Amino acid sequence: MTGNKRDSDSSSLLNVFGGYKHSPWRGGYSLSRLFLSFYLLVMGSFVAFVFVADFVISSTLKGITNDYTSRFMRGTIVLIEDALFREQRSEWPALIKKIDAQFSYRLKIVDRWSLKLKPKQGERLDAGELVVDPDGDIIYHRLKLTPQILVVGPFNPDANSDRAHVMPFDLRLRLLTWSLIGLFVAVGVWLWVRPVWRDLEALRKTAWALGEGHFERRAPQAKNNAFDLLTDTMNGMAERIQRLIATQKDLSSAISHELRTPIARIRFALEILAETQEKEERERMWRMMEEDLDELDELIESGLAYSRFEYEQPEPRLTSVEFAAWLTEEVNSLRILSRHIELSIDMSALPPGQCVELDLKSMPYAVTNLLRNAMKYTRKRIVVSARVVGKNIRVHVDDDGIGIPPDERQRIFAAFTRLDRSRDRTTGGHGLGLAIVRLVLEQHGGTAFADDSPMGGARLTLSWPVSHSVTQL
Repeated sequence: MTGNKRDSDSSSLLNVFGGYKHSPWRGGYSLSRLFLSFYLLVMGSFVAFVFVADFVISSTLKGITNDYTSRFMRGTIVLIEDALFREQRSEWPALIKKIDAQFSYRLKIVDRWSLKLKPKQGERLDAGELVVDPDGDIIYHRLKLTPQILVVGPFNPDANSDRAHVMPFDLRLRLLTWSLIGLFVAVGVWLWVRPVWRDLEALRKTAWALGEGHFERRAPQAKNNAFDLLTDTMNGMAERIQRLIATQKDLSSAISHELRTPIARIRFALEILAETQEKEERERMWRMMEEDLDELDELIESGLAYSRFEYEQPEPRLTSVEFAAWLTEEVNSLRILSRHIELSIDMSALPPGQCVELDLKSMPYAVTNLLRNAMKYTRKRIVVSARVVGKNIRVHVDDDGIGIPPDERQRIFAAFTRLDRSRDRTTGGHGLGLAIVRLVLEQHGGTAFADDSPMGGARLTLSWPVSHSVTQL
């Protein structure tokens, strides 16, 4: 079941990042598709914009151009018309041919019925106005009230030549221009897409490696600034996963080891109970089993608390409290556990009404575990005190026990760390209490440390800021 769950988790991670679990190197085809898709998008948008703009501009200028052509040619057409009407109609073909020879553009006379014009153009032509064809290359003029139409143009001398079948120069120029634009856009898109694809490919391969369980894998530095945040987020996620898995392994291994001792003692006690009939011996075995069950319960509770702080790392919900009253209440709640120990509180060094920001849910864990630790090693007396040092509040827990060697004072705050002198049934412990204290203080932006106590034993100290820049209510 564990293997299936791990495969399922890996597949889910790969699906999130679009990876291929069994084939991480399928990059070329996708790069081509990305380039083609983006190129078509950019080029299509550009062409559509240009064509719309060209249509709007052409439509606006077309009327202006036709009006200018009509005005420019009106004088010439009037002179031709006057010359024609000075002659007989029978002479018009010869005369128009003679005049045509003197112009660079064509002149001819056709019947009105032979023309296929739009209704509006036909109305204007019949009204005696000059009409320009849609291409702006031919002008039509009705010769007074006759059914004859003077056709001027086309103005392009090559329109009726042998080269008329050749692609017009302006069309060739347009094709060349668009080809160069398309080439430049393709180069630009490629230069932009390739680094982006490299970053995406690197992130995909990293996600694939993480899904396969290679949690030491990290994404390389992104070449595109747009992926910097994603790369940092993925690498941070990988580091956290790697640390959590390592912690989980250590925690599972340590708890499994710690469970063996009380379970073995319970099994031994049950065997003794089955073999003995002595009342005193049976009662002693029952007490031993109860103590072992309490030890198991404490181990499970500590393990759950440690896992919650180590894995989840919840954001502290800070509340400002009057510290002397709060700490006194927390210490008094543990007096029932110190029936043979003198537990005193000294708040004389605190300013009156001193307020401190703390998480009311997690900070009691730190104080409780610190006092429980002191109760295990003290002889007769424990003193809890507090003072403000700079911008920090410090809580000292002093005992008159055997103390802590200097070279072990930092190590005791690591998980499952127990000093040699604590490995017996009376002091017990599983090495999680002070580790939880450290995590709670890290959550508050503070620290925990050990030192010598004025009472001859150990002094364990909690230190964190009195107030933060933003108080979370």
